[in-house]
Amino acid sequence: MDRREENRVVRTICQECRAACPILVHVEDGRAVRLEGAPDPSGAAGKLCARASACLERLYSPTRLTYPLRRVGDRGGGEWERISWEEALDTVAGKLAGARDRYGAESVCLAKGIYGRKADYVSRLGNVFGTPNVTSIDNTCYIPSASARLMTYGFDGAPDLAGGPECVLCWGNSADPPLQEGAKLIVVNVLKTSAAERADIWLRPRPGTDLALALGMLNVIIGESLYDQEFVDLWTTGFERLERHVEEYPPERVAEITWVSAEKITAAARLFAGSHPGCLWNGNASEDTYNSTQCARAFAIIQAICGALDVPGGTVHTEGAILGEGGNRDILRHLLPPEQERKKLGADQGYFPPHQLWDQIVWKPVEIRPQHVLTAILEEKAYAVRALGIFGSNPLITWSNSRRVEKALRRVEFSFVVELVMTPTAALADIVLPAASYLETDAVVVARKATGAVCLEPQVEVVRTGECRSDLEIISSLAHRLGLGEYFASDLHGLLDDYLRPMGLTFDELRRRPGLVSSTLRYRKYLERGFNTPSGKVELYSSLCERWGYEPLPVYHEPEETPISAPEMLKEYPLVLTSTHEAEYVHSQDRYLQEIRRKKPEPLVSIHPETAAGLGIEEGDLVYVENRRGRITQKATLDAGIDPRVVSVGYGWWFPERGESGMFGWDEANLNVLTDDAPPYSPEMGSPKMRGFLCRVYKTQ
Repeated sequence: MDRREENRVVRTICQECRAACPILVHVEDGRAVRLEGAPDPSGAAGKLCARASACLERLYSPTRLTYPLRRVGDRGGGEWERISWEEALDTVAGKLAGARDRYGAESVCLAKGIYGRKADYVSRLGNVFGTPNVTSIDNTCYIPSASARLMTYGFDGAPDLAGGPECVLCWGNSADPPLQEGAKLIVVNVLKTSAAERADIWLRPRPGTDLALALGMLNVIIGESLYDQEFVDLWTTGFERLERHVEEYPPERVAEITWVSAEKITAAARLFAGSHPGCLWNGNASEDTYNSTQCARAFAIIQAICGALDVPGGTVHTEGAILGEGGNRDILRHLLPPEQERKKLGADQGYFPPHQLWDQIVWKPVEIRPQHVLTAILEEKAYAVRALGIFGSNPLITWSNSRRVEKALRRVEFSFVVELVMTPTAALADIVLPAASYLETDAVVVARKATGAVCLEPQVEVVRTGECRSDLEIISSLAHRLGLGEYFASDLHGLLDDYLRPMGLTFDELRRRPGLVSSTLRYRKYLERGFNTPSGKVELYSSLCERWGYEPLPVYHEPEETPISAPEMLKEYPLVLTSTHEAEYVHSQDRYLQEIRRKKPEPLVSIHPETAAGLGIEEGDLVYVENRRGRITQKATLDAGIDPRVVSVGYGWWFPERGESGMFGWDEANLNVLTDDAPPYSPEMGSPKMRGFLCRVYKTQ
């Protein structure tokens, strides 16, 4: 019987988030018709979350791109013609090769979004092609925290919630962590989330001041000798310097900076340090500010001096063949010539680290910063970027300073986009290639299970819509056309087999062994071999930061355009702006899915009722949020939990229903119309300013 006609149930892996839950997809007459949660390898019953429930709508949405398109009119005009895959790939490869041959490989830039392991293949393509310019929003999402942990104690840890922490410190994320009986919860969040509502202590700092708050907690922990004396003595360096440094951040001073009372700062520090262990779980709310990396350093230091590293219930280190030695080798970084590496956009800005040093301890390179790509396109500094390839990313919405992004996307000589649907970014491209969703392609998923083990799971193709192709197939096809086929297998399973080779597996073997454990969780590995830092210990005073010219101890710097740094702005812009990553969405994805839009149909700006009353604003009013850079429109929602001096806008919004002729309303409610990509950036990561600055709110007319 033809596979497309048989009725069957296919077990695969949901890729709506990093949980990587197993699901069962019911297929009838070649069409996926129903989903249900599948038992995981331990036998635990599966269930579907709201995002997973919408994946069939995503699969069959009328907005899906199902064949390649070539622009025939002006950029953003919505005029396209259908072309074959052969013509599309030949065109893209020809444009990339032409730019390389005429201007040098560095004139080509590749951009990538949230793609998991697929993103490594974008980097691989860039490296073998010869361009040092591969970009993403890594410098504002996860990588500042991962880098800080690596610098401090030599591994990128994860919260061991299943290990039974006595206290969870949930900092700057929307998570509502499960707690064992008797465990305490501390929440640091501008908004009164569901976790904040049940927290034992809720701290509500002024947006952008997280580092000051962390230093205030360190002042209490060290000043009151609440830290783990034995661990500090045996396994850390620089404690005396840290002790002297945090004397500058007494709770009373920190309270003035953060708007959190000294009493609450002290209480939170005592509760966390007095728990054995405490588990600090931070999100990315502190990663898009000037203090991004040093704030994450402070988090790592808190976790370390409280003796909660690599212990049950603390921050743990999992290892495995896929997560370890296979990583850097797979992207073929070594094939990028040194002279090309030196041409990397932003190489003169002093961001860390020199890759020769960093490759010793990190599992992936730090990408170039988006703001330097825009400068290279618009100002041709240090040279011009002539061709831009975008894989599963929507820079017009997710990069800071969206109006500058739009100018660059309109000006670049050639661009192509690989996407599921037409987005505001894709609408400005020359070629658009239809990507397969996760139900339409085979893949390998690395999933961290609740037990702490890291498992390999086969993501199995269920159906395929139209002419869409997986990202790996597209990348491989381009590589072969560019004469780089020796670095990429010619078919999808060959690519997956290459990826699995360090494990001694093929994809077909993995399909027969789902839930294969790549890493098991062992605690206190540092007792055997120390920490993977230059000193072999946790570096509270970072020798790497000192070597690279950064502050070796975290120092709080007041951002620009705040009530403290720019009080003269308060008369015109009296409110502090932050943003909300709504749980229903991931960045700018899925605004075209009606099942999700029914739950969160429009962008909301949260305002305290007293503030709203003073401005004549009521629940549901359309309001303008404005600053020196621009103005957006969102709907007001009154929230008694937010500080009256703060407003929080919804992030990632565009409107597929507005249509391509109106560029999907990309600038109507887009937070990044208000953000800046001009210096100063965070010295270590080049993170731009995306929250904590002044604004005003008023009703639309």
